[in-house]
Amino acid sequence: MTIKRFFNNKQFLFFFILAVFIFLVAIFAPFIVTKNPYDAIMTESLLPPSSKYLFGTDRLGRDIFSRIIYGTRPSLLMTFSLIVIVFVTGTFLGVISGYFGGKIDSIIMRLADMMMSFPGLVLAIAVAGILGPNMVNSVLAVALVTWPKYARLARSLVLKTKKNNYIEVAIVGGAKTSKLLLKYFLPNIITTMIVTATTDIGAMMLELASLSFLGFGAQAPTPEWGLMLNEGRTYISKAPWLILYPGLAIVFVVIVFNMLGDTVRDILDTKNN
Repeated sequence: MTIKRFFNNKQFLFFFILAVFIFLVAIFAPFIVTKNPYDAIMTESLLPPSSKYLFGTDRLGRDIFSRIIYGTRPSLLMTFSLIVIVFVTGTFLGVISGYFGGKIDSIIMRLADMMMSFPGLVLAIAVAGILGPNMVNSVLAVALVTWPKYARLARSLVLKTKKNNYIEVAIVGGAKTSKLLLKYFLPNIITTMIVTATTDIGAMMLELASLSFLGFGAQAPTPEWGLMLNEGRTYISKAPWLILYPGLAIVFVVIVFNMLGDTVRDILDTKNN
């Protein structure tokens, strides 16, 4: 069984446990921290790491450790919201494009080509700037430039599936479009689409953190890692812990999800099974 193959793989099990740990940190953040991440104590501004402040404080005297723990929430929420949006939208448009073809295919693919003709992050910055800087708009901006990848992949898988003899037999037998899509096409493409989404989690998180760093994502006083890097860059020589710990948090989480996605891909790769 596929599930058994997953949990028999030590590498998958290791990174899966780390991913679960990250989610648990986000869920139980109020019970992990001892200080309110929003409390500003100006008399304790820019204090270095110590027993009282494990990761030090920022320019407003807020506890960096508490803000990093709480920062897990918006980072995961934005990333997985983005993954769901591009997965559902891209897969749906790709399936429709590949199955019906003709003008529908031309319109969807030309729109995808137009979106992919611009550098992704540059277009996302432009869209986020137009919509206004906040977490929701940053997710929508990145989704707008990412869905073509999923649409193209889904379309190619649908076109490949259409060449199978059993599809022609089902069509001749009078199978309805809804039955064809749900019974034959989706089961053949869903695994590849899920693997692609899993491997993209780390990249999506980096893009969203980049928008926050540039001022187009999460806004103060939200404890978001990209925003924390932006707030700390001014004090990089005086208080390097302001960017060190948020940076390490981003690196750790991105590596965990990248490795988890790569392991899932390897396990589901038919050549390796």
